Amino acid sequence: MKAQLCEVLGAPDVLRYTDVDEPAPGPDDVLVEVHAAGVNFPDGLVVSGNYQTKPALPFVPGSEAAGVVRSVGANVTGFEIGSRVLVFCSMGGYAEQVAVPATMVFPIPDSMSYVDAAGFVVTYATSYHGLVDKADLAPGETLLVLGASGGVGLTAVEIGKALGATVIAAASSPDKLEVCRDHGADELIDYTADDLKKRITESAPGGVDVVYDPVGGDHALTAVRALAWGGRYLTVGYASGDIPKVGMNRLLVSSGALHGVLWGAWAKRNPDRNAENMGRLFDWYDRGRLRPHVSATYPLADASAALEVVMGRRARGKVVLTSR
Repeated sequence: MKAQLCEVLGAPDVLRYTDVDEPAPGPDDVLVEVHAAGVNFPDGLVVSGNYQTKPALPFVPGSEAAGVVRSVGANVTGFEIGSRVLVFCSMGGYAEQVAVPATMVFPIPDSMSYVDAAGFVVTYATSYHGLVDKADLAPGETLLVLGASGGVGLTAVEIGKALGATVIAAASSPDKLEVCRDHGADELIDYTADDLKKRITESAPGGVDVVYDPVGGDHALTAVRALAWGGRYLTVGYASGDIPKVGMNRLLVSSGALHGVLWGAWAKRNPDRNAENMGRLFDWYDRGRLRPHVSATYPLADASAALEVVMGRRARGKVVLTSR
């Protein structure tokens, strides 16, 4: 089968589109014929060797995909051949087939396309886990989303609105902010044109209850200082390339909390709770409350170009590879 193989660490262009052996599913696995695969910022970090997960070379990157069940392991129940599913695979998604533990395979609604499904699980499940399991975001609270037009940020905007929060979206250009507005953001802040501290104060005079931060960098300290009493700060990732150093005294004076959000590791440790979360997300999608924004699709053969767009922070929402 065809796949994108990483044989040396480096920039996205080190990936090589080539023939590899088909995966051999184990007794607890599901073999899926991939129709589409999501492209995520951590994929690029793995390829460059800068992620906490460091697979042995060579490897096929790609943490999420969607397609059709082709076979199931001897211990697997609940999946039929031909079922439409999405998967969280950690590795191996940039390929025509992938074998995945059954606990990380989810049937998708009839209304969901493979392209939407391929870009769904990592971003929406991460944001739901952070906002619900970690921050317990409540109706009427205020949520500030940094990097709000990116793949994971935009899902936080949507989920925040679905939970009944007032959502402040911060991004780096007017066109990015228009995407956020289209997905429900109540207030918009342009990093490049606005004073972040002043605009947060104007939008939320009493402070923000939850900060969702997949970016890190210089804006983190401003956002921490903007927390309301009892506020919760979610550190989700560092797309800026800069891991912020935040004084703990800022959390002390607001009686605030700092939460790390690493959904993939949590999901593997809590498969039943994760399945419940996915069920609610699928229900919201089916009812039109979630609208994945796929800004671009690329054929599997062009994965390097797709990953370069994501790593360059030029994506508006999700980028997806198609292989069927």
